[in-house]
Amino acid sequence: MSTELDFHLDDLAPADADSEYAEQQFWSGDLTVLTEYHTTPHGSHSYVVAHDGSVTWGVPGEPQVAAIFTMETAYHATVPFAQNWLIEHGCPPEQIAEVGAGFSTPADNLTVRIEAQIRESGARYEVIESQTSDYDPCEAWTLTRDGEAVQAPIRLFLEEGDSNAHTYTLREGAFADEETALRWLDDRSAPLSQPPEHLCEAAALRTRAALARSAGSSEIPKTASGAHQSAAAVPVQRSVQGRLL
Repeated sequence: MSTELDFHLDDLAPADADSEYAEQQFWSGDLTVLTEYHTTPHGSHSYVVAHDGSVTWGVPGEPQVAAIFTMETAYHATVPFAQNWLIEHGCPPEQIAEVGAGFSTPADNLTVRIEAQIRESGARYEVIESQTSDYDPCEAWTLTRDGEAVQAPIRLFLEEGDSNAHTYTLREGAFADEETALRWLDDRSAPLSQPPEHLCEAAALRTRAALARSAGSSEIPKTASGAHQSAAAVPVQRSVQGRLL
């Protein structure tokens, strides 16, 4: 995959003045392709996620990730929201999910899971506000309203980059209202509040683990009356080490 924007229009000409102007606007930008998909034949539709480096020199905090559907563009603070927009415009999800090599990668599995959650969410999240920072801290956040949330419907997706490791993390926070979420962004003296459904998932995992340990401890075979069993034949109950995510 090339990092340069190409709509595969070599054999085609703009149909009108508006199309010609739109095409010129793309070439005048500073776009680096992150992931793309072009339909056939002749690339009749193009779906592209690109980083617009020119935004860095514009208004501070403006989103820098461009979701491009043929000649229509929408800007987002993070890649999964751009991918979601393209999927909603008809792009096959599997064709736009992978970002090309050479860019920052997710730091952990939770980041991967939240990205997939956003990418595949359809119209679930209504974007309220977003902000991007290239400097300290290097981060981007998107404030949304979750149409499926029963509790704490305001969801904050915070992406933080590690330039040394060339990785990033993405976390989801839940708030009762927009004002509370914005106050947290200004203060950050407390941890980002987890969504209620995540807490329920963690509790369910702990319960299953406890049941598994309990079942394991009761499965030691009983010996028949008067029978002799060597020590090597008796299962030894060992403590389970590890952590639940």
